[in-house]
Amino acid sequence: MKSMVIGGIILIVALIAGTYIVAGDALSSDISIESSLTFLGAICVITITVFVALKYVNQIKNDTASGELSEEAWDGIGEYKNEIPTGWALAFVGTMVWLMWYWTVGYPTNGFSQIGQWNEEVNEYNARFESKWENPTNDTLVAMGESTFLVQCAPCHGVDAEGINGKAHNLTKRFSKEQVVHVIKNGANSLKTAYPAGMPPMMLTEEADINAVAEYVAGGFKGEQPAMYSVCAGCHGADGAGMAFVAPNIKAYDDALVTAVLTDGKKGSIGMMPSFKGRLNETQEKALAAYIRSLGE
Repeated sequence: MKSMVIGGIILIVALIAGTYIVAGDALSSDISIESSLTFLGAICVITITVFVALKYVNQIKNDTASGELSEEAWDGIGEYKNEIPTGWALAFVGTMVWLMWYWTVGYPTNGFSQIGQWNEEVNEYNARFESKWENPTNDTLVAMGESTFLVQCAPCHGVDAEGINGKAHNLTKRFSKEQVVHVIKNGANSLKTAYPAGMPPMMLTEEADINAVAEYVAGGFKGEQPAMYSVCAGCHGADGAGMAFVAPNIKAYDDALVTAVLTDGKKGSIGMMPSFKGRLNETQEKALAAYIRSLGE
């Protein structure tokens, strides 16, 4: 036992020295009551832990089992009818009490939450924002949309909205012929929130018809309307203005189309635009649509 005590003391000294080596710089740079108490607490924890471990190691080595054996035995191995140790029982009950307190009253259920505070402040700011810009003019929407575009959209579409090395579509032009041809041949089913039916691929099959319709739509619906545009007009309308919940406007970047693309993302001829759902409020979405329309004008 004496050798174990000496070994325990040596172990305590070694652990305290190791703790000081690791955390000594912080202690020497901040000589405050808190830091001193923290280091003193570490010494206490190390000392108590080592001596408790030595106590039980000594019991394992020297104690013998005693008490009344139960009647059941397995291969000559029996079990004593000893009572639960008082300390263990108190620790178990205390743990259960602490658990119920933690679930019902303690942190973090009713405690301060930085995330909760952040959400409250964001909700409060959004409410003020919506109240301030409840009825903005078109000029105000365009200015607001430009700021939103430069932050959210410019990394792909560029500050001039003309796209960056083919990474995103040129928004100064409504649609290119290549985009329209791609949609006709491959369909467009990504805007499911606003237009759940989508558009099936190959509504037109003849190359001449596809090119004629694509040139007419990309050209802004100017000139003589191709006869086969009637296939598109069934959903998009004769003027291309679209139908709510059926097909989007293919004549202009109206609010509904821009909101649908922001909500669901858009798969096009050069890749997939991710969804921006939840990143912009309703006013910002309208502002972005107004700004994009102003680019074409």
